[in-house]
Amino acid sequence: MPKTVSERSRVLIKATVPALEAHGLEITRAMYARMFQNEMIRDLFNQSHHGDAGSQPKALANAILAYAKNIDDLVPLAAAVERIAQKHVGLQILPEHYPYVADALLGAIKDVLGEAATDEILAAWGEGYWFLADILIAREKMLYGKLASAEGGWQGWRSFAIEERTKESEIITSFLLRPTDGRPVICHRPGQYLTFWLEIPGQAPLKRNYSISSAPNGETYRISVKREPMGTASGWLHDQARPGTVLKVAPPAGEFFLPEHPDRPVVLLSGGVGLTPMMSMLETIAARLPETRTLYVHGTRDGSTHAMGAHVRALAARHRGIEATTFFEQPRTEDVQGRDYDHAGLITGDWLAEHTPLDEAHYYLCGPRPFLRNFVSTLSQSGVPGTRIHYEFFGPADELLAA
Repeated sequence: MPKTVSERSRVLIKATVPALEAHGLEITRAMYARMFQNEMIRDLFNQSHHGDAGSQPKALANAILAYAKNIDDLVPLAAAVERIAQKHVGLQILPEHYPYVADALLGAIKDVLGEAATDEILAAWGEGYWFLADILIAREKMLYGKLASAEGGWQGWRSFAIEERTKESEIITSFLLRPTDGRPVICHRPGQYLTFWLEIPGQAPLKRNYSISSAPNGETYRISVKREPMGTASGWLHDQARPGTVLKVAPPAGEFFLPEHPDRPVVLLSGGVGLTPMMSMLETIAARLPETRTLYVHGTRDGSTHAMGAHVRALAARHRGIEATTFFEQPRTEDVQGRDYDHAGLITGDWLAEHTPLDEAHYYLCGPRPFLRNFVSTLSQSGVPGTRIHYEFFGPADELLAA
């Protein structure tokens, strides 16, 4: 496998940029169609990202295009490569899976581009693919090793039983998970997620990522799950999963997390169920970093959808460094301003500029696609450098990377 991409292959890969711009999505859809003919490969992926909306094929099309455009200097793609490696570790992608992807990608290029995909072009893309695959395989090997060797760590899928379930709002329920072997668990980094292999009767195996919503404690994890309309996994968890239900869980993963010792003020900004990683960060700050100036800004529809509000207020009341502000988009008559929420309406860029330290804080964001698209862009346009804007996204973040 190549240690670098030859000059001839780089020239040929760059020459395919116009074709990728025109047909990239068609290529990635054809690629996944080829891959998913193999049930073993199909079951590695979160199929909810491959439906009619096609968020994963779009994300991959953009990633392939970015790779082709930056083939001479891949440094700008380092963050994206790390994100992919973390996702692969969560999904338990292994070196033996990569040849299937190579065959599917090259086959899809040939299917879509036809005679334009000459043997020389396909050879160049094969070389480029395996160069990047080697980078990912090496990084993933390192991540797997660290997770397996850490105290409480493991490799592969581990059985966890639901110990408690708590209804947090009309649409969000929390599940406290403890390993069935009774041994410790690795202390996650606040903000990371767990990947679940769900075996639901009548369904093919499902893979889902859920952010950990509790501070690390070495014994348990908590996830807080929103019931999604037509959501097979979230519906099953809400309706069928009870204390004693056993779930298969991969080790914590993700490059979105709070540093061990923040050197600047922290602004946690979330919308809806995006509060889940923020709760892990907020509990950690309250327990271990009470002197860190922290502003938690959360927006939700109204009191019926607001999860963990009382818990957040209690944390803020006990720790002088924490300030919490809640926006209800459309408060109900029973929602009391000053008790249940602080402001009616949506969080705005102007409000953030007036009430948060744009010139010095690190911003951590999580929420739905429109929420993140708005605030990643707004903060950037307000002068906050990308090095101080961190986000987690439920699904492929193609549009955010473009922003």
